[in-house]
Amino acid sequence: MSTVIEQIEQQIAKLSNKAVRKNTGIIRTVADGVAKIDGLSDVAYNEMIQFPNGVIGIALNLGTDEVGAVVLGDVSQLKEGDEVHTTGKLLSVPVGKPLLGRAVDALGNPVDGKGPIASTETYPVEKIAPGIMARKSVSQPLFTGIQAIDSMIPIGRGQRELIIGDRGTGKTTIAIDTIINQAKINKVGAASGDPKFRPVYSIYVAIGQKNSNIVRTIAALEAAGALEYTIIVAAPAADNAANQYLAPFSGAAMGEWFMENGMDALIVFDDLSKHAVAYRQISLILKRPSGREAYPGDVFYLHSRLLERSARLDGKGSLTALPIIETLAGDVSAYIPTNVISITDGQIFLETDLFNQGIRPAVSVGLSVSRVGSAAQIKVTKQVGGKLKGELAQFRELAAFAQFGSDLDAKTKAQLDRGGRIVELFKQPAFNPISIELQAVTIYALQKGYYDALDVKKVTAAAVSIREFFATRKDALLTEIRTKAALDKDLEAKIVAALDEWKATYAG
Repeated sequence: MSTVIEQIEQQIAKLSNKAVRKNTGIIRTVADGVAKIDGLSDVAYNEMIQFPNGVIGIALNLGTDEVGAVVLGDVSQLKEGDEVHTTGKLLSVPVGKPLLGRAVDALGNPVDGKGPIASTETYPVEKIAPGIMARKSVSQPLFTGIQAIDSMIPIGRGQRELIIGDRGTGKTTIAIDTIINQAKINKVGAASGDPKFRPVYSIYVAIGQKNSNIVRTIAALEAAGALEYTIIVAAPAADNAANQYLAPFSGAAMGEWFMENGMDALIVFDDLSKHAVAYRQISLILKRPSGREAYPGDVFYLHSRLLERSARLDGKGSLTALPIIETLAGDVSAYIPTNVISITDGQIFLETDLFNQGIRPAVSVGLSVSRVGSAAQIKVTKQVGGKLKGELAQFRELAAFAQFGSDLDAKTKAQLDRGGRIVELFKQPAFNPISIELQAVTIYALQKGYYDALDVKKVTAAAVSIREFFATRKDALLTEIRTKAALDKDLEAKIVAALDEWKATYAG
């Protein structure tokens, strides 16, 4: 009996009568993925809030008498009167190389059925972008594998280049081609054993897309052997608006890990039009005042603080962003397109008319620009393709006038003929990026008149034949072009000799 009393006395002695401070509140209302909470007096913006049944949320509206929080998870498990409490943590996602080859949701949880992800590090979803002094100028090229872009609208590591156009004009295709091309370059670089080679890892953020489209994208990357270098962040149309709003920020955090650890990464936001719509939905439910086109006043700040996180850091790595924006009937002067154009370092504009004419990729030379320019090009591309953009723009202008008149002078006819050949040369099938050395060879052949004797419509086939010829028979020459990255007299002589050899065998 005495031992039982002793045990009870020991248990009583261990009891603490200190007050524990815990910031709790009560759900007042919950609807459309947003909860209004009473009593959370000590909560920070973007802080994680713990709801019942393991559901979490983020505090977005900090009012005087209530807190508005978006719910990340199953809203049906919550009801009015439920008790919630703060966590003292900002929302974070897993980062690092274990995520490569995987598809995750907006919170970094795997959604591909391949088991848990062995990531040990986390990064906050929202992070202040690097300052001016920490940045370095963009001077290293990031090759897309698309001839029209690499030769005329070059992209550099650390740049933000907008891809903009109507629905169904091939915006996603350009982004996927770029990711595939990085994987190809990574494999060639790894095989070369060059200690200075730096691979580019990719993050593809799918916002508000159909699940079938996301699966198709993953299948295309897997077929091209690019999935092992890529992280897929999926927030499909079936997801709630909160996940679609968070996904790009989660992807940016994953990309920042590579940049901070001295590596290079590429992030694709597909697309920010749907991201703005998801944010508008959340804001309207949170009773934030709407402004132009019902978007909240801070939608510009939303995209600027996202895209400013892309940079090339001094002494570290880089994060290159390819945001995608969908226009309606080619209207680039709408609210969200003009916002994102003003934040980015240039845009690749895809024209519906060109796409319908079979010119793919349907890049509009007049409306597309890279504000980094030739700083992000290697010398060989400048040497062979420096004048192409001007010639193509001139051709488009002349072609518009030429359709009204039948009598054209010889000079105009020659310009139209050359422009037509450039257009045909730049035609390229989807998911088939071309290495920079093969691009240089096919454009050099144009400059030296190797296509002049051919019918204009046969130029595309001739360019494919040249690339096949060089890839199968002139591998050493291609390696030399890639290594030197500039044309000298000796290299030019070798290319001319090889092109002459091709011309003797080509029966096009």
